[in-house]
Amino acid sequence: MKSNSNKGTNLFLFKFIPLIVMVVLLQACFVAKPYQRPGNVLDDARYRTDHLPEDTTNMGNFSWKELFTDEKLAAYINQALDQNLDIRNAIQQINAAEAYFKQGKAGFFPTLSVGPSYNWSTGSLNTQLGQLSGGNRLFLNQYTLSGTLNWEADIWGKIKSSKDAALASLLQSQAAHQAVKSTLVASIANTYYQLLALDEQKKITEETINYRERYLETTKALQQAGTVTAVAVSQSEALLLNSKGLLVNLNNSIKLMENAFCMLLSIPPQPVERTTLDQQQITTPLAIGVPVQLLANRPDVKTAEFAYMNAFYTTNAAKAAFYPSLTLSANGGLQSVLFDKLFSASSLFGSVTGSLLQPVLNKRQIRTQYEVSRANQEMAYNSFKKAVLNASREVSDALFTYDAQSKLIDLKKLEFQQYDTATQFSQELVNNGMGNYLDVITAMTNELQAELNYVDAKYGRLNAIVQLYQALGGGWR
Repeated sequence: MKSNSNKGTNLFLFKFIPLIVMVVLLQACFVAKPYQRPGNVLDDARYRTDHLPEDTTNMGNFSWKELFTDEKLAAYINQALDQNLDIRNAIQQINAAEAYFKQGKAGFFPTLSVGPSYNWSTGSLNTQLGQLSGGNRLFLNQYTLSGTLNWEADIWGKIKSSKDAALASLLQSQAAHQAVKSTLVASIANTYYQLLALDEQKKITEETINYRERYLETTKALQQAGTVTAVAVSQSEALLLNSKGLLVNLNNSIKLMENAFCMLLSIPPQPVERTTLDQQQITTPLAIGVPVQLLANRPDVKTAEFAYMNAFYTTNAAKAAFYPSLTLSANGGLQSVLFDKLFSASSLFGSVTGSLLQPVLNKRQIRTQYEVSRANQEMAYNSFKKAVLNASREVSDALFTYDAQSKLIDLKKLEFQQYDTATQFSQELVNNGMGNYLDVITAMTNELQAELNYVDAKYGRLNAIVQLYQALGGGWR
């Protein structure tokens, strides 16, 4: 009996040797192409600026903690990163993509299913078999405890391509998470600086109201002295009301900005504690690096590239579907018509099947899937290219804006100082009966507007730094 058993085993293996050799040979015909980053996409990155230091210390490599040193701002950024709902959704997207990636890796393994089954049957008495039974109805019971194993050989790289596509999707979700963090940090910083600018403008407006109230009293006294007319008093009152109206608008803008800031923190609307505009010091060097570094830092560019990578591997898998698939199946277990004999050696059964299936007619489904995947790949490539071009534009915009705001600060400061001097001189002339009150009104109006514009310029430079930092891929570290 032992000799016969060995002969049967050897015969079984001998029969499957050609199939095993076929698998090895077909594996050598691996058709899936490896992914390569499109070089022409990087060549399209251009910064419209004359000063591009190719410094390896890219500003985007700095952590936001190194850039934003204001303690209150840093605390708000930490809070937003912990509580923001968009961040939480991005994390869940990573979890979902990771689950698909694990499923993709498991595609190389066989599927195995086990379980018991029971079958009861009886035949019709009006059939040929029923007539042969002499009109006696037969009742059949069958008990089975079996397992089924299936395994598909990844000859053309279809399974590997599907796994790589799932990996690209996982990397894409991680990069998307980084992009959300980068945008959130920039939004928090920008909104915080806007609040500081509004606070500064509110302070200036309140001081202006106090000054104009005193000037109104002075104008009334000059009217009684016959130096000016009632028209000057009316003009002074209108100027005071104008500044009070401006204060109302500023207070409203501050409340709305605080509400927007709280929304970023995912908390109910409430007052926001903050420092002052003059306390903001950003000393991080503005070295922007080269296009390759930009690509390595920008989360949105990485997201676009991983989306293209996903489409590339999906196309590989769709192409592999045109080729034959090799599947090995095995089934075995215990089977008996009597339950008490189910676990005996005589109840053992088993079978192994190897099949090589070539698609011929399938209602054009495989070709349609391939053509759709090719179209999706082309769209992903265009989106990747657009992301790089958009990144270069944003860097250029931020650089030009930063230079403009730096120059504007000095000009607006000088403009304010000149209007301040003009206001003092013109008021002194009116007080001595030698000037026109309209000159005072004009100078006061221009002085307030110039001082408010000076604050806007200071905020504009801070905002340009934030935008440049984000454009270079910073904010998510």
